[in-house]
Amino acid sequence: MKRKLDANDVPSTEAPEENNKDAGEPSFEDLNLDPRLRQALIKENFTKPTLVQSKAIPLALEGKDVLARAKTGSGKTAAYVLPILQTILQKKSADPSLKATTGLILVPTRELAEQVQNVITSFSAFCGKEIRSVNLTQKVADAVQRSMLSDFPDLIVSTPSRVLANLGNSALSLENLTHLVIDEADLVLSYGYDEDMHALSKAIPRGVQTFLMSATLTSEVDTLKGLFCRSPVTLKLEDKEEEGAGVSQFIVRCAEDEKFLLIYVIFKLQLIKGKVIVFVGDIDRCYRVKLFLEQFGIKSCILNSELPINSRIHVVQEFNKGVYDIIIAADEQEVMGAPKPSKKSQKADKEDAAENKDDSDEASEEESQKTTRPDKRRKVSGKDKDYGISRGIDFQNVACVLNFDLPTTSRSYTHRIGRTGRAGKAGMALSFVVPSEQFGKHRPTSFPTAKYDETVLAKIIKKQSKLGQEVKPYHFEMQQVDAFRYRMTDALRAVTRLAIQEARAREIRQELIKSEKLKRHFEENPEELRQLRHDGELRSARVQPHLKHIPDYLMPAKGRKGISSEDVGFVGIRKTNENRIRKARDRNRGKGKGRKAGGKVDPLKTFNRGRPQK
Repeated sequence: MKRKLDANDVPSTEAPEENNKDAGEPSFEDLNLDPRLRQALIKENFTKPTLVQSKAIPLALEGKDVLARAKTGSGKTAAYVLPILQTILQKKSADPSLKATTGLILVPTRELAEQVQNVITSFSAFCGKEIRSVNLTQKVADAVQRSMLSDFPDLIVSTPSRVLANLGNSALSLENLTHLVIDEADLVLSYGYDEDMHALSKAIPRGVQTFLMSATLTSEVDTLKGLFCRSPVTLKLEDKEEEGAGVSQFIVRCAEDEKFLLIYVIFKLQLIKGKVIVFVGDIDRCYRVKLFLEQFGIKSCILNSELPINSRIHVVQEFNKGVYDIIIAADEQEVMGAPKPSKKSQKADKEDAAENKDDSDEASEEESQKTTRPDKRRKVSGKDKDYGISRGIDFQNVACVLNFDLPTTSRSYTHRIGRTGRAGKAGMALSFVVPSEQFGKHRPTSFPTAKYDETVLAKIIKKQSKLGQEVKPYHFEMQQVDAFRYRMTDALRAVTRLAIQEARAREIRQELIKSEKLKRHFEENPEELRQLRHDGELRSARVQPHLKHIPDYLMPAKGRKGISSEDVGFVGIRKTNENRIRKARDRNRGKGKGRKAGGKVDPLKTFNRGRPQK
């Protein structure tokens, strides 16, 4: 190997910088994991551990309790799954006949439970039948769940309420538990699991190794730390980029009805390209926006707590595969900025949306909201209390987060924009802000939380500036889109309250049917996606075919560049599908192939019966 020469042309004894850099960076080989786990990591394209993985895994393998704060998408799931699997494999090699539930992973939502279960399945792919895991949040019969637990799976993934229910009917035993994980720990109590967690703390044996994983360290995390941990090692990890870094953040100040005008123009003229998550305030708002976009032939999926769990998981999976480009999501955990209910009412109101308790530096923000906002927690029997969209779910390659309705806290905003700009990729966050003087001017499109947009925006700008990020105005030339206003008004007129109610009921019926098909092993026919697509037209609103096409006279003189000064783009939202067979047929017609030019076709003369068989 060539040695590096110094300024005097003398060979240097120092290793090259690149080698030093590689030597300083840990690898999965350095963690002394089981070869079967390393093989699975290679298959899943895990090349180097992330910061939280390189710090937490060695501590976990030493048997220490770990409390880790790391941003969303930093690899926290692998940081606790790998050491637990390593420990189980070591115990199985020492005692092959061992059958006991030794690991329990608690998560706040069913979507996150499914995601963790998939990670466990991937990492244990080469372990044969030595690793068995069960997801208790699956909606199966109690008898089926008891049968699954009777085989003593090594790992259980669940929400706290499901674990407690199975402990109550003696289907589950935790007497041999050695590992406990509470993922998204700052959300578990906020989602109404306060009493459940206190009950579990009495049922879990003493001396269990505990992992608390969280994006923020709040009072909820301190409570769980006191209940379950023994002098944990606290890791406050910040990667080179803070939450929201790599994300270009923009705001547009507009009237309430102009939100609909802008989202129409943005998607129809492809001003923003790539996969987009549109956050709205509640479930009705989901259907209002979807029905509005349908008027213009723009397809989208809906994601909210009323839909069956199988449908929600399938929507996320297909979105990650690129089947869908637009998801309209109701971020219901912070609807109306509702204060956290008292302990006495938590049990009765678990189906309600609970406001996430803010960080200590935002405590005053919460208090001011409690005094200025009405305590309206919407009770809807069809809601799933284990639902959450802005946290935990692994959305891949999201180009843009569009805050159609601004969240009620700066903390919620940070978590929302964390859906984009992940894994070193760039992303964009665009938020619509209604000025206070414009609120209530257009009642059909008004939303209650918009009254506080200006106050919340000031806190968002302040918090993002602390993180070194800038929230910039996104300049739309509104004069250029004035020609589209009458179309927007016409479309909104068709999206009535009755149409929204019918669409909501119809969507639930359709998704229940699809959910049953998914439950009956949809993987047997993976190509038959058409009947299970989630972006079909609801057609509850009055259909106006002329709105789906933009005539040339409506287009701005300068084209798309005349509307916006920003040029943001990834991959086009819509693919231009050309029918090659039809084009070839038209070309052949022009050449006169198969017929006489200008004349009619005589079927008797053009018929070719082929050569007779011998």
